[in-house]
Amino acid sequence: MNTEASVVILFCLATAVAITVRWLRVPYTVGLVLTGLAVGAMHVVSPPHLTRELLFAVVLPGLLFEAAFQLNARELRAVAAPVLLLAVPGVVASVALTGLGITAAIVGLRIRPDFQLQYGMLFGALVAATDPIAVVALFRSINVPERLTTLIDAESLFNDGTAIVLFTLLLGVVAGASTSIPMLVLKFILVAGGGAVVGLALAFVAARILRRLNDPLIEITITVIVAYGSFVLADQIGVSGVIATVSAGIWMGVHGRAGALSEQSRIEATTFWSYIAFALNSFIFLLVGFEVDLVRLWSAWPEILIAYLAMMLARAGVVFGVYVIRGRVVPFSWSAALTWGGLRGALSMVLALSLPFALPNRDLLITITFGVVLLSIVVQGLTMPALIRRLRLAPLEPLAPRAGHG
Repeated sequence: MNTEASVVILFCLATAVAITVRWLRVPYTVGLVLTGLAVGAMHVVSPPHLTRELLFAVVLPGLLFEAAFQLNARELRAVAAPVLLLAVPGVVASVALTGLGITAAIVGLRIRPDFQLQYGMLFGALVAATDPIAVVALFRSINVPERLTTLIDAESLFNDGTAIVLFTLLLGVVAGASTSIPMLVLKFILVAGGGAVVGLALAFVAARILRRLNDPLIEITITVIVAYGSFVLADQIGVSGVIATVSAGIWMGVHGRAGALSEQSRIEATTFWSYIAFALNSFIFLLVGFEVDLVRLWSAWPEILIAYLAMMLARAGVVFGVYVIRGRVVPFSWSAALTWGGLRGALSMVLALSLPFALPNRDLLITITFGVVLLSIVVQGLTMPALIRRLRLAPLEPLAPRAGHG
């Protein structure tokens, strides 16, 4: 079966899942992953493989820009402090706690006595980011407070960039590159800060151009250029494409609504990007299901369970640490939702697949990362509506497959 036919079949499956989950009250993203698992096990479809090139060149820029573009600027300002705490020092702490936890448990229980801390830290970086694809898709289907939604969205957008930069730096250290902590900090600042500068600069120029136009098709095309162009440009010069796209999306969202986009263009751009997010979410979550090999995961279930528990304990420690610092902005019930809502997704899997073939424990790291992602999406995804109800954060509405805002 050729690629074109496979893509058509994937969208047919996504449409069928979208209709079915309305009746079953199952989150759309979970339905997609389970469908991918089932259809993949039957080997009736040969979909594209989940690769770094596919995720970074096609999927991630569109999803990041859409989520950033639709953020509520007023609510974002209100949660800016906890977002920055979670997305920068929170990610660093999460990597360290996860790495220490998984290493201590695997070695202490003598499951793999030769498992070293550097590989535990590398795993921590692989799963440090709460995947915006998963989080945005899930929380947009639940009527939670808008400020909590903005907090979830913004944290997941920014911590992706932080996690990717940390993963790259740690991978260099594990591979034997000579460096020091001050040098790592400097590299992090340059890569992250450089990404923000690229994204803001491109969005600033685009906004100036948009103010002189009154053609929705051209204006929407310019937003597409900004979304993908900022990612590509930043990546080409060696800074963070994720942070560039998020920064560009926030700037375009704020200034687009302030007059850069005409009124008709704002309406049409919102509809366009909402559909793009829906289509990309559908595509990527099905591919996540296709990539998972349950037999392989079962062979490493002790390591996967330990890794999952270490990751969740680290997540809880970071989130409730922010609660202690900023409890007035992030109350206890929100902290519980943030902890359990920290799903992992395709980004972690793609980063794991990008590990060098010569890296010791590469296969183990890939297996436990895939297992943790599957547990995260299915277990947390299926129980999130019940948790929201238990925390009395919002009345639940039918779980429609709404991927974007609008």
